Amino acid sequence: MESLAEIMRIVFPLIIVGAISIFVILRLQNKHKKNQLGKKKTQGAQFLLDSLIPWGTFLGIFIGGIISFLFPMSMLNTVSIGGGIGMLVGYFAYEIYSRTEGSSSS
Repeated sequence: MESLAEIMRIVFPLIIVGAISIFVILRLQNKHKKNQLGKKKTQGAQFLLDSLIPWGTFLGIFIGGIISFLFPMSMLNTVSIGGGIGMLVGYFAYEIYSRTEGSSSS
């Protein structure tokens, strides 16, 4: 019974992060097919829009690492879950920022 709990403790973060990644990739792929990806008028604003998902992932990994130092949790679990949650937050920030005023929607 302990081995099953250990396996679930290892596999559970992978399932969560995998589901988040598949969700984000499929949503972006669907928006790309419909030609509805966010477009901004200036190059700087477009760069910010395009970098929201990677920065969200990076910050999630960073926060997960800090949490693993502060609390008695496995660093591998907190970093991987933090990266997945950061990717999801970055995607939602992308969605919100791509709809703000100044975007040229076609």
